[in-house]
Amino acid sequence: MAEVVRLESRRRGAWRRAVGGVLREWRTDQGLRLSDVAERAGVSTQYLSEVERGRKEASSEVLGAVTDALGSSLTELALGVADGLRSELSSLDRRRERPHSRELPALDGLREASRLVELRSLGGPRGEGASAEASVPARSGARGSVTLLAA
Repeated sequence: MAEVVRLESRRRGAWRRAVGGVLREWRTDQGLRLSDVAERAGVSTQYLSEVERGRKEASSEVLGAVTDALGSSLTELALGVADGLRSELSSLDRRRERPHSRELPALDGLREASRLVELRSLGGPRGEGASAEASVPARSGARGSVTLLAA
């Protein structure tokens, strides 16, 4: 049975933060106050503030009302959110490429395991062509280990 891997809390709220960020950007670009948009959308200023900050996940009805109040649409919101998430993913990918990234504590261990696997498969202690296995602890805070196999 596959193990369920929980996303870090930072990633779980990515959708909410992206939606809120787009709405806030649109509002401020138009020079509108939070209370103006909230009134037009029929929601409280406090609630709209929490949506913009990614604290609350608004229903599609609320998002529709807010996008209407901003002269936009749910489709444009979804496209803006997709662009923001794509940008965030690119940023994460760039950080993963850097060997000194603090967000990937097991990276050095994986590199070492990969080197060991390569050495063993090239005729190290197990002999030429033998299969090799290396086990490395998973990232900090996770359970289990990562096993690399080479034939």
